[in-house]
Amino acid sequence: MADTEQVDAKSERQVKRLAHQIGTFAKAHGGAEGNVAYLGERGARVALVGEDGEWGNLVAPSVEIGRRAAEKAGVTLRDDFDGELAAKIRTSAYEWKRMAGIQL
Repeated sequence: MADTEQVDAKSERQVKRLAHQIGTFAKAHGGAEGNVAYLGERGARVALVGEDGEWGNLVAPSVEIGRRAAEKAGVTLRDDFDGELAAKIRTSAYEWKRMAGIQL
């Protein structure tokens, strides 16, 4: 029973820390939507898109922790990172130069 309590306490700390980071991003960008995707042994990718078009990623230890953190932060999660969500992303000249540089 003690091991289960330690795991639960650890995951709750992880959820709380991630929720704080997600909430900070959402607050700074007028709200946010996101998607949680499985990465493998590494955990899960939490992709966030702010209402102002800014975007960012976080890595959660698991899909469950990523989802719980996003829900705790009040961020709407989508099942897929679809075209509608991707269309909200505002890319800058930096991203375009960086993408073009890969092809050089």
